[in-house]
Amino acid sequence: MLDRYNRRINYLRISVTDRCNLRCNYCMPENDPCLLSHDDILSFEEIQQVVAVAVPLGIDKIRLTGGEPLVRKDIVKLVAMIASVPGVKDLGMTTNGILLEKHAKSLSKAGLKRVNISLDTVDPDKFRSITRGGDIGRVFRGIDAAKQAGLLPVKVNCVVEDNSVDKDAKAVAEYCRKNGLQIRYIPKMDLGTGKFGIVHGGTGGNCIQCNRLRITSDGKVKPCLFSDLAYDIRQLGIQKAIRQALLSKPERGSVNQENLFHNIGG
Repeated sequence: MLDRYNRRINYLRISVTDRCNLRCNYCMPENDPCLLSHDDILSFEEIQQVVAVAVPLGIDKIRLTGGEPLVRKDIVKLVAMIASVPGVKDLGMTTNGILLEKHAKSLSKAGLKRVNISLDTVDPDKFRSITRGGDIGRVFRGIDAAKQAGLLPVKVNCVVEDNSVDKDAKAVAEYCRKNGLQIRYIPKMDLGTGKFGIVHGGTGGNCIQCNRLRITSDGKVKPCLFSDLAYDIRQLGIQKAIRQALLSKPERGSVNQENLFHNIGG
């Protein structure tokens, strides 16, 4: 699929839930995060059908996001359902890693290819502060489990305030070097003000090279993270919603005042 600016769109990020087992201070409100009703969230069958319709249109790369995708009940079953769709070449997941030790082997067997794990510091106390209570030891064990399960390459997403040379970013980089992980520095973003930057070590944030669409956990196809535009698959049908999102994909992101990171899939 080509958009209006001749960018090849082959990547679909699917939010499978707006729930999360952490409360990172830049992502989810500590209290009253305005969560969706379970009835509004796409079923596994709906998600599989989205993929089945999207692949013939040109999508061959799928990433599962959240919230935190591993808190979705029976997530391994969903991975297997998506992996069974002919034409899916790359199936990944972005996770905070807290539940990865439990699920890594089963996810790999179900057809997941690789994982990106969020890690902004290797200091246990600072991690607990950023995540409002998270146990970094569980993340480290999750990373080890992902490597053992063959979910390679394991990539680490490190959110940085300004650049990659601050103390925490450098410590995460050293941890990645010692453990054979790939690091991606993600500039801290603000949806409401349109603040974003290019991911160091990836293509995110580079509007010229953007190749993705997003679908929220309640079935809205979004052409851009930094846009209020959204097209409901339940109202329009999957193919029409995807095509309208493609045709309206902006040349560059602006602002998004309709979503928060936990309900758009980042």
